[in-house]
Amino acid sequence: MPYKDLTPPSGGKISIQNGRLNVPDNPILPFIRGDGTGPDIWAASQRVFDAAVQKAYGGKCKVSWFEVYAGEAAKNKFDSWLPDDTIEVFKEYLVGIKGPLTTPVGGGIRSLNVALRQMLDLYVCLRPVQYFQGVPSPVKHPEKVNMVIFRENTEDIYAGIEYAGGTPEAQKILDFFAKEFPKSFEKMRFGTKAKAEEFWKAVGAKDFPSEVKVGIGIKPVSYSGSVRLIHSALSYSVRSKRKSVTLVHKGNIMKFTEGSFRDWGYETAKNYFGAVELDGGPWCKIPEGKPGAGLVIKDAIADITLQQVLTRPEDFDVIATLNLNGDYLSDALAAQVGGIGIAPGGNINYITGHAIFEATHGTAPKYANQDRVNPGSVVLSGEMMFRHLGWTEVADLILKGLNGAIASKRVTYDFARLMQGATEIKCSQFGENIIEHM
Repeated sequence: MPYKDLTPPSGGKISIQNGRLNVPDNPILPFIRGDGTGPDIWAASQRVFDAAVQKAYGGKCKVSWFEVYAGEAAKNKFDSWLPDDTIEVFKEYLVGIKGPLTTPVGGGIRSLNVALRQMLDLYVCLRPVQYFQGVPSPVKHPEKVNMVIFRENTEDIYAGIEYAGGTPEAQKILDFFAKEFPKSFEKMRFGTKAKAEEFWKAVGAKDFPSEVKVGIGIKPVSYSGSVRLIHSALSYSVRSKRKSVTLVHKGNIMKFTEGSFRDWGYETAKNYFGAVELDGGPWCKIPEGKPGAGLVIKDAIADITLQQVLTRPEDFDVIATLNLNGDYLSDALAAQVGGIGIAPGGNINYITGHAIFEATHGTAPKYANQDRVNPGSVVLSGEMMFRHLGWTEVADLILKGLNGAIASKRVTYDFARLMQGATEIKCSQFGENIIEHM
């Protein structure tokens, strides 16, 4: 399709048929360099990707990279934080990759990353967490951490339905609850002017707000949104011969949102995968004679999970959870295996085939253009992307190269300062080190 400001390179287009990607030998893959340190880590990562493709296929296959824009670079170039062309390119070419993006303070877009996920309905945030031998870690046994998180990516509080306290919109919702759901309204501790004044007077305040200020947020958790996320996690676990799927939730408190997510998860396991209850339930297991036989489906409260991934990480294999829980868990687990600097992520719609793989860390602007930071998050996101495309030889070479580079102890500053006997090298040099160890 014609674009306003961009021209596609020559190459083939990825398509999807019956849920399977058709990948040509010269796929066009859109990419966003990213802001801050993004250009540095992208340059190193792209060299790694191209070297792995060349080594795996000897010139038979080659990626046609298609640069698109978002964040500060897009604002400077096109006066838009997220140009229409960028969205349309990802829609047309299905699979791409991006570096970290700045989220503008104030104004229209709450988060560029969230905007991309919602516009393309990328309902799975896929976060594999594994340890690479030799990476400095704050825990005693990081090698026990080997999990894959399926985080619901479009609902929960990230839907962005919230209204600032003191605005007409928030007041409309308060008025609605006061009229239609008076018992629920009573639980809004300071939902009326009289209640607010009672508090201020009790603490001896002489000057206090005259209007009611209650910020309102809405947490949508749907049956359809939950089922498609959990079905994806279960399908992945069956294909990958994983041992368990844990539904992580806070259903003991939020009974009809997070609690429903748990219940719908067990229902999905039974209805679509033939799982049967263990010892009277609710835990269940796929029985012998069915695909995925032996896979256990269980659940855990979110706060206990955050404790047990530290104390009993081997009890967790695949995790399916809601948006906010997944955000907390994925970053906490990344810290256990060496930090978010090497944590990859993918945002995927398994139905339409759309996917954007991404660095999961921030832009770190104070290190911009210093050729200093670790490119591992983008490198491993690329490994995920190539595995998603079915180019497993490329993905395996990237992992081999990264393992060898870390073992050589010639690493970027974040590792070097914590590794005994390490030599600090630049971001670009670390990329070359990965290539040398393929």
